[in-house]
Amino acid sequence: MKKLLSIVLFYIILAVLLLPFLVTLLCGGFAKELPQQAKALYGLADLAPLDSELEEYVVGVVAAEMPAAFPEEALKAQAVAARTYQIRQMQAAGSDFVLYDVGQAYITTEEQKKKWGENYAFYAGKIRNAVRATAGEIMVYNGEPILAAFHAQSAGKTEDAENVWNEAVPYLKSVNSMDDKNAPDNKTVVTFSAKEISNKLGCDLEEISILSRTEAGYVDEVQAGDKILTGREVREALALRSANFTIEKRENDIIFTVFGYGHGAGMSQYGASFLAEKGMDYHEILNHYYTDIQFEKIE
Repeated sequence: MKKLLSIVLFYIILAVLLLPFLVTLLCGGFAKELPQQAKALYGLADLAPLDSELEEYVVGVVAAEMPAAFPEEALKAQAVAARTYQIRQMQAAGSDFVLYDVGQAYITTEEQKKKWGENYAFYAGKIRNAVRATAGEIMVYNGEPILAAFHAQSAGKTEDAENVWNEAVPYLKSVNSMDDKNAPDNKTVVTFSAKEISNKLGCDLEEISILSRTEAGYVDEVQAGDKILTGREVREALALRSANFTIEKRENDIIFTVFGYGHGAGMSQYGASFLAEKGMDYHEILNHYYTDIQFEKIE
């Protein structure tokens, strides 16, 4: 019995003596590793500067144009589209190397921090990864940077550029994007009084009806009183989310049910997200939305 008590006492004393060492090891040794693990987990390790001012600019465009929660392959597709659009506009202005605003949405690092708050490191790291992985890559058609148009979501099909801007563009053709119907707020309803419609469309409104649609389902022409307007003109005058809509007259009100968001040409951003979730990489996504394009690396 005395021998057993002696052994127990020995281990108690040993534990007391080793306790400070164990605390130091846990709080000192292991704790030094935790911050780096947290950095890797939340993307902090990916916030290193990119190779050029252009790539840093593309980060700000992607951060502004596409939800950072989207899959990384969708973010890569957006990065290539943003870079291509930027290069095309700069070259058209005769400025191959001077970076300037060409009309794309853009947010600074400080604005990103405000937008994402405590999630800044994770989302910024995710977007920077996407930009870094596609660095210098653009889309071309016949050796020239394409007009890399994109929109938030279609109503199930993207639109021919000819029906949006009255000019055919060989790589901006209508393609299937049926998953867009599952995007948030793909269907919205807006109600106007007859007087509001008359004022906004600038006509005496005796009747309003859709005369024709494009193959993708977007409204082509509308009869509004004594005027014939394009779907795009009605969309802009009434601030509708897209030109894909129906019209219903109910007593003194006119109800527009609108599908999709944006002009409809080029890449659907929600469509890109859905395709990425299905396992497509960014090249496959871009090839789906832009017909017969190739990829090139710029210096």
